[in-house]
Amino acid sequence: MLKEKILNRSALVGVIGLGYVGLPLAVEKAKAGFKVVGFDIQRRRVDMVNQGQNYIGDVVSEDLQRLVREGKLFATNDFERLKECDVVAICVPTPLDKFKQPDLTYIVNTSKDIAQRLHKEMLVVLESTTYPGTTEEVVKPILESTGLKCEEDFYLAFSPERVDPGNLIYKTKNTPKVVGGVGEKSAEVAKLLYESVLEAPVFLVSSPKEAEMSKILENTFRIVNIALINEMAILAEKMKINIWEVIEAASTKPFGFMPFYPGPGVGGHCIPIDPFYLTYKAREYDYHTRLIELAGEINDYMPEYVVHRAMQLLNERKKCMNGSKVLLVGIAYKGDIDDVRESPALKVLENLERNLADVIVVDPYVEKFNYRGRERKTEKLSKELCNWADITIITTAHKNRVDYNMIVENSQLVFDTKNVLKSFGIKNEKVAVL
Repeated sequence: MLKEKILNRSALVGVIGLGYVGLPLAVEKAKAGFKVVGFDIQRRRVDMVNQGQNYIGDVVSEDLQRLVREGKLFATNDFERLKECDVVAICVPTPLDKFKQPDLTYIVNTSKDIAQRLHKEMLVVLESTTYPGTTEEVVKPILESTGLKCEEDFYLAFSPERVDPGNLIYKTKNTPKVVGGVGEKSAEVAKLLYESVLEAPVFLVSSPKEAEMSKILENTFRIVNIALINEMAILAEKMKINIWEVIEAASTKPFGFMPFYPGPGVGGHCIPIDPFYLTYKAREYDYHTRLIELAGEINDYMPEYVVHRAMQLLNERKKCMNGSKVLLVGIAYKGDIDDVRESPALKVLENLERNLADVIVVDPYVEKFNYRGRERKTEKLSKELCNWADITIITTAHKNRVDYNMIVENSQLVFDTKNVLKSFGIKNEKVAVL
């Protein structure tokens, strides 16, 4: 029956968590012809969706408005409406605690919410990134505590989100999907669902564990290579070698090399977090993922290194960091988006202020952000601010909305940690790069 409902688009689809993953997924499912209910505990998000107000960069505002107007998509914080759903996708946060151990609170609580409304022929798909085994060891027992049996009464699968905020080419719609079902029936139904929604291949793996591990492998690959190039950048600076020129030269090799670029650290909700889910799980098997842990240490050191370099640059001009005026350009973790989650620029800011610098933050995409338990506003970039600063530090590679020529012309000293000025052909003796 569920397969029939998916094929004729009569299945009611629920998406729990309307953030960077959940809202784009809800929109795409509604665009594919399904009626979609979005669930979120944040009243503000619920109200904004129901008013057609978009708050996620990867969602086309006109699409959201149209779908809401046509009654294809609506949001609620009434989890009793889960009873009506034929399909439920879990897109809730999976943070790390201060000891870098997984916090599955959101997944556990959401699974309990679903269990209270679970019914026969329902498909539950976990999309939140987590360690291998979560779907079968955490979610499945909670759902089966109702007396209903997976593969007999309901279906359960894991399909990792692959959201890349700000990517102009790959969005939810056209990014290939990996699916791992608890059994053959679950895998078949979940695969059918995503094939009905996406314009991309759906790759089926043997079980949820392989799907869970695949997402962690993707981001572990990135965190290790970013750490490698960050370490190379530190060494290259000591040896007075231009690391950016080295990367450009190595990139001419048509095989066996993939360029990664240094920076003030890693940010977002994937690269700095996901690999440590595997580190945590590995301990259960008495194994330590030394390479992942070392990569994390190197990347975590980069904000401190940026401030150390800034100190050196100021010292060369007979200034000390204590009391220096610093203009920080960019607080988002990635260029041309407004996402500050795990942004290394936040740690650069913290290190600067710990060293008693006077810091002003500008970011054309971020009006305000949470910093050390309080809300902090950004300023508008101006010639006056550039003149005011003893050093301007570029921490985010925004390609739009920032006048870099004006920054270089009016700043006393510019420290470009992202080498973004090169892409604009800007060269000046006042500019230092990471």
